[in-house]
Amino acid sequence: MRTRGTFCVAAALALSAAVGCTTGDTEDRARPSSPAASTPRTASPTATRAPVNPVSIPAMIQRDHTGSGLELGRVLTRTSAYTSYEVTFESDGLTISGLMNIPSGKGPFPALVLAHGYIGPEIYTTGRGLTREQDLLARNGYVVLHIDYRNHARSDKDPDNDVGLRLGYTEDVIGAAMALRSSGRPEIDTDRLGLLGRSMGGGVVYNTLVVAPGLFDAAVAYAPVSARPEENIDQFQRPEGDPLVAEIESAHGTPETNPRFWREVSPLTYVDRVTEPLLIHHGTTDTTCPIRWTHRTVTAFEKAGKDVELHTYRGEGHTFYSQWERSMDTTMAFFERNLR
Repeated sequence: MRTRGTFCVAAALALSAAVGCTTGDTEDRARPSSPAASTPRTASPTATRAPVNPVSIPAMIQRDHTGSGLELGRVLTRTSAYTSYEVTFESDGLTISGLMNIPSGKGPFPALVLAHGYIGPEIYTTGRGLTREQDLLARNGYVVLHIDYRNHARSDKDPDNDVGLRLGYTEDVIGAAMALRSSGRPEIDTDRLGLLGRSMGGGVVYNTLVVAPGLFDAAVAYAPVSARPEENIDQFQRPEGDPLVAEIESAHGTPETNPRFWREVSPLTYVDRVTEPLLIHHGTTDTTCPIRWTHRTVTAFEKAGKDVELHTYRGEGHTFYSQWERSMDTTMAFFERNLR
């Protein structure tokens, strides 16, 4: 298992290194130059690199991420297999809410962070989305932290998050992992940490793997959105006349007028940074998040020599009802290999 120092090293090297949007589903919606051998050279103005856009994956790579203060609140559910609590933690200077299922019995247990798909923040309630996974994974001996994301439930507000392509959700997943590790809770094995995301949350998984390699030990994505945020906008927001599209394009330009911006918000641009094994599940008849998106992502991972595994499900749509149990058997076997 990778040591926790991997993440620190990755962050330290960030300066020398070069979104998931919505879904339509109600459950989810240069190398540094060598020093001169003799007299130092003065850099010419043309050699100066353009500043990093604060709304970009490079900016997230360079940022000092924070996550701490995991606190358990009231009990939501108590079963013979686990107890479910309301929780809060600090992430990127914000308080993020969520729920945590802690298995019964003697720990420490490996822990999983769950990143849900799109649900309108105005109707979202704590723990909504991934409820089947929360229960099953806890019953199989995992601490499960399902986060609400900023702007959801009792989490703090971030008014710039939507125009910022919701990259803040990735910050919240990173913060959740750091909060788990620093919590000091005896139930949590801080050396065994996994990530699971669905639909929009699958896009959050991609971002997290490239921004913070070594933070998690393994990751799973279910029916993920496109790794190119402009495709998510075209699929989900533009057809509905979402006014946010005009705000995004006013702030950042379009792929035609500002291609650099759109390259720098795609995790595919930085897939060479990934260190964790990734398992992806996708149905062949998913009309919400077309499977061609996932095929392209898998190809990028494979070309970069990364450990990626794709399972497709004939006739399965976006919600994974009929073949969910089979997919979860595969998921638990994957986590068993990588976290036990």
